[in-house]
Amino acid sequence: MTTDDEAPVETPALRRKVFGRRTGHKLRARQADILDSGLARLAVPLPAPGEILDPRDLFPRAVDEVWFEIGFGGGEHLAAQAEAHPHVGIIGAEPFVNGMASLLRHVEERQLDNVRVLADDARLLLAALPEASLSRAFLLFPDPWPKSRHHKRRFVQQETLDLLARALKPGAEFRVASDIMGYIEWTLAQVGLHSAFEWMAEGPADWRARTEDWPPTRYEAKAIAAGRKPAYLRFRRR
Repeated sequence: MTTDDEAPVETPALRRKVFGRRTGHKLRARQADILDSGLARLAVPLPAPGEILDPRDLFPRAVDEVWFEIGFGGGEHLAAQAEAHPHVGIIGAEPFVNGMASLLRHVEERQLDNVRVLADDARLLLAALPEASLSRAFLLFPDPWPKSRHHKRRFVQQETLDLLARALKPGAEFRVASDIMGYIEWTLAQVGLHSAFEWMAEGPADWRARTEDWPPTRYEAKAIAAGRKPAYLRFRRR
């Protein structure tokens, strides 16, 4: 039974949205084994419509907080955060098979027991979480969908921010990174329109460099090597 505070979002029009490729190069046998065994152990079961999923119940031991990374790419950031914060449970959503296999390899090699994964649209999980159940969320170097006709595919939209705001605790942090100026401007505009979030930057230095507790990613290194300067945006849930 759910209480009014726990009730899931009523979103009859919420449909699975996964754009672009879901697979890249063919996985080697070892990668495929890691993927199959890892998903069998760590996959998040999406609840039936109308039910909620307490994220703390997903982990084998009690966790102090739950964090959520949306589109974790190769998983370097998520694995580093999980290793640095063993008392935090971290969920990662990534529909791209090769990225999922990469993260699960990190999880196996580092013997991390505080990671759970969703190989699907992150919004479906956000809609099923209890209110104020997440302490931090990450969206790092998402697909910028640069063509105007594809802007509706960008993750940062008012409807998605509604879902995220509901799931984040007051004072929780939402971190976004991108090396594409158009996406940075889009994110600042969209989040600026939403009453639940405030940008934490007080000056240029606050968004031009990662904070010490923000591990780098492989994509970030490639962007910098190519001469692109990422921006690191931090927003607080009011």
